[in-house]
Amino acid sequence: MTIEIKVPPLGESVSEAAIAKLHKKVGDAVKADEIIVELETDKVTLEVNAPANGVISGLNVKEGDNVKVGDLIAMMQEGGATVVAKVAEVPVQKSNEEIPLSPAPKKLAAENNIDTTKISGSGKDGRVTKGDVLEAISKPAVAAAPKAPTNFGEKPVERVRMSKLRQKVSERLKESQNTAAILTTFNEVDMSAVMALRASYKDIFEKKHGVKLGFMSFFVRACVEALKEIPAVNAEIDGTDIVYKNFYDIGVAVGSPQGLVVPVLRCADQLSLAGIEAGIGELGKKARDGKLAIADLTGATFTISNGGVYGSLMSTPIINPPQSGILGMHKIQERVVVVAGKMEIRPMMYLALSYDHRIIDGKEAVTFLIRVKELLEDPMKIQTKLLLGL
Repeated sequence: MTIEIKVPPLGESVSEAAIAKLHKKVGDAVKADEIIVELETDKVTLEVNAPANGVISGLNVKEGDNVKVGDLIAMMQEGGATVVAKVAEVPVQKSNEEIPLSPAPKKLAAENNIDTTKISGSGKDGRVTKGDVLEAISKPAVAAAPKAPTNFGEKPVERVRMSKLRQKVSERLKESQNTAAILTTFNEVDMSAVMALRASYKDIFEKKHGVKLGFMSFFVRACVEALKEIPAVNAEIDGTDIVYKNFYDIGVAVGSPQGLVVPVLRCADQLSLAGIEAGIGELGKKARDGKLAIADLTGATFTISNGGVYGSLMSTPIINPPQSGILGMHKIQERVVVVAGKMEIRPMMYLALSYDHRIIDGKEAVTFLIRVKELLEDPMKIQTKLLLGL
């Protein structure tokens, strides 16, 4: 029985994807639920799995192709090992001009003036590999010497197509700059109290809850309390209306192999520190494994971005539309500060709040940031022991 494997629904408002990786080729045996292809949308990477045991009998796409919902990806013959003998891949010979070079051999060939069209590739489908180029370089010239470049100003470059995710991130960030009246206000927070509290409770916390106590949970709780006091920062503009949201779904920006993504921690106001840490840990793992679903990335009311993990001392984060605010965390660095008239060395962090000035006034933005600072410098104000679950 022939089974057609098509592009599945990709989520609300998503109709197109790119073929990120083909895991199988024609003639390969597959088991039910085994990955056949990875699709990359402008939001997430999705896996398309085999619906049954069988053999891939045809592929209608190649890596890099754009496909739409319902497009045919592959065909397979359902059955066991007896089917394998019935399916054979028909190789299609391509000239070297038709087969795109990978970045490494392309760069190596350019640097050594090697004409790759004259090389017999040893890779898949006759593709020229880095080893093929190295072999060509080592061979003595039997003809005329390679031509010298006519323009000594030319430099080798590498052109790589942007991923769907990167394209969408670029589009949304530019949309934010073009639409919102973005302004950033800064402050700094003394992290001594949070660090001391974390040091005191980290062992018992991890033993009891099975997750490590990090800094992000304190920032999430502080932001939630500040959002309750300054509701405009948790609101959005819809036409000529302002939509105030009485729930707190916090986006937490994280890096992934596909680029920056912002999974959403739902109902953060109802979570303890342990619940926040567990939720962030789960979302981070899904991001690294490419398992984030569309639902994980939509609907945030406010975002927190931690550039400090990369060593950033200060930055101006860009709002994630249609949200109206984003908090930027940064590197904790010991600095000399004046405390009660005396100079002391304290672990300090710069905080940045970027906000949409169309909806949030400067006074509200500064008040929000000061409130976050106060709650972090005296975390007992947000009932930390209760939230720790101790």
